[in-house]
This record gives sequence, C-alpha cells and structure tokens, in this order.
Amino acid sequence: MKAKTLLLEGIEILRRGDGDIDRLLASRAADVVSLLERYLNEIMLFNPAYGLVAVNDPEELAVKHILDSLAPLGIISRLLAQFNSTGAAAQIADVGSGAGLPGIPLAIALPEYNFTLIERMGRRAGFLWNTKASLALSNITVEEKELEKTEAGRFALVTFRAFKPLEPKLLASLFKTCAKGGVIAAYKGRREKIEQEMAPLENLRGKWEMTACPVPFLDEERHLLIITQ
Repeated sequence: MKAKTLLLEGIEILRRGDGDIDRLLASRAADVVSLLERYLNEIMLFNPAYGLVAVNDPEELAVKHILDSLAPLGIISRLLAQFNSTGAAAQIADVGSGAGLPGIPLAIALPEYNFTLIERMGRRAGFLWNTKASLALSNITVEEKELEKTEAGRFALVTFRAFKPLEPKLLASLFKTCAKGGVIAAYKGRREKIEQEMAPLENLRGKWEMTACPVPFLDEERHLLIITQ
C-alpha cells in the first residue's frame, strides 16, 4: 500500500475512532493528508544526509512515525481545550523535535494552535526551518537550543517522542517550561515498560496516567503518558 493511501485510510480510521478527531479533520482531511504527504517527502529527501529517522521506507514512515504522531490527537485536543477554558491561550512545545515528530503532524492537524519545536542539533533544526517554510506552516516556531535553556512557564502542553527515558532531572526541566496548569504528554510504547519507567518516580504517584493510542496498521502497543504537576 502506498504511503499516501496509508495516510488517507489511517486518518479515516482515527476519525472513526474518536469524535473529536472527526470534528477536527472532517472538513479538511484532504488538505491535511496533502500536507502530511509533502512532509513525508521532505523527510525522505533529507533523511540520508541528516539521519532524521531510522527508516528508509515511505510506507513505514507513514505508519510508524506520522500516523503514530497523530494517534493521540483527540486526547491532546481535549487537554488543550481544557487549558483554554482557564482563559489562557494554549501553546505547545515539542521537545527534542528531531524530524518534527510529533510536532509537525500535530501542527498540521491543529492549525489554530502555536507549536514551538525545540531541537538542539543544528542540522535537524535547519531541516525544521526548511520544512516550516516549504509547507507554509505559520503556526510553527523553531528554537535551536537545549531544553534547559528554554524560557520557563510558556507552554500548556509539552510533548516528546523517542526523546529520553524519564528521570527526576529531566522531569524538572520539562515542568519548568510548563505554564500554570500545563501538562507533559509523552509518547510511549508498552504499558509494562511505562510502569517500570515510572516506578522509581515515587513523588509522581497519583499524578500520571496512560491512555492506549492504537496506531492504524501498526500491531504494537502505543500509549500517551500524561503527567501533571
């Protein structure tokens, strides 16, 4: 199955599975898929030189990276709506953005929100700037810097995917970037591994939860781990 077909059918599966995803994408699904396909092509073009992702097959990229990034879209949209109800404008950070995953697919799906892609490696930050321009994504900002140097208290939602295992120092840095009432949303795999990762963080007992996020065409466990202060 070609990458574009996987994206088209994958978006339809996600829409059928979550009413909020359907509401967000129903009137613009074709435009979203077109942008996602262009984004996929950008990754495939630059990946050999930049080492953006560990796959070289467009179909695998469509499923394991792009649809994977969009699987928790409904959950994320609800978290953002909840933050907006406080009267503040929600902004999102994608930490260790790399190839722009999950930040760019989420920014395409949520054009009303502003996303900051934080990436410390110059070549990858350059790819993000180029992709922002190529896809005319006006709701994206790229910051080439370490997480620890990011301005404090800015973001309603701080997300990351395939970044680092959670430990106290990293959590402190992530929470520092959060606005009051903000949350961390970490893309994770198997439930068992998440429980093992969170077990040493006793001070977070009762402050985290994970939700299954099945990815279309992928027979592997995926969860979104939500951590609140």
